[in-house]
Amino acid sequence: MKFICKPAGDQAVLVEFENKIDQKTNTMVRQLSYLAEMESDNGLGEVILGYRSLLIHYNPLKLSYAEVQEKLQEWGKEVSVTGSSAGREVRIPVLYGGEWGPDLEDVAEHNELSPEEVISIHSGGEYLVYFLGFTPGYPFMGGMSEKISTPRLPSPRVSIPAGSVGIANNQTGIYPVQSPGGWRLIGRTPMRLYDPEKEDPFLLESGDKVFFEAITEEEFEMIMKNNETWNIHSSQRIKG
Repeated sequence: MKFICKPAGDQAVLVEFENKIDQKTNTMVRQLSYLAEMESDNGLGEVILGYRSLLIHYNPLKLSYAEVQEKLQEWGKEVSVTGSSAGREVRIPVLYGGEWGPDLEDVAEHNELSPEEVISIHSGGEYLVYFLGFTPGYPFMGGMSEKISTPRLPSPRVSIPAGSVGIANNQTGIYPVQSPGGWRLIGRTPMRLYDPEKEDPFLLESGDKVFFEAITEEEFEMIMKNNETWNIHSSQRIKG
């Protein structure tokens, strides 16, 4: 799979893969990102991922744009669409509907389904975290069924509670912190996706596979009191 490099100012390179969003393309993005991060002591800096691209910062006092581009082309020979750049499975509990998911009924009506069917479809899927962005720890996930695809709200909400699970077209995501947003809210998780007090503040990372699990209000309140009582069943991350 080929990619192109473009200068992004005098201290960054934009790497773009073919113009489509899928798991194979994102696997290449994540593998290339990992190789770039391993060179942090040799002039390369922050790496920012996208669906089909990554932005790599570099120190122009140590590396030229041509040298960074040469490194990337060499790394491109090492990665493949069949390779693995991450490997965790994370279960996220969600309380669907009601005050926690005020748009569930609208999503159901838009797709000519019952709210129960929307919940079953959403909680029955496997979702890939393509990248984090928008706010700290916000996971942009692919893999949602077209059966519940729903457009964004015509006008974004001014404030959305942390933990809200939303739908926007064929994507689903979770708001880690209270913030504005225009995604359709179908539920809320009691898990903290972003905790600045922890050494590793993010619950999810690019490459994670997420599985949602419907819970009751009682379970929601119990997990809110003590997040550690919920077993997210995460396997060890594998990179390379």
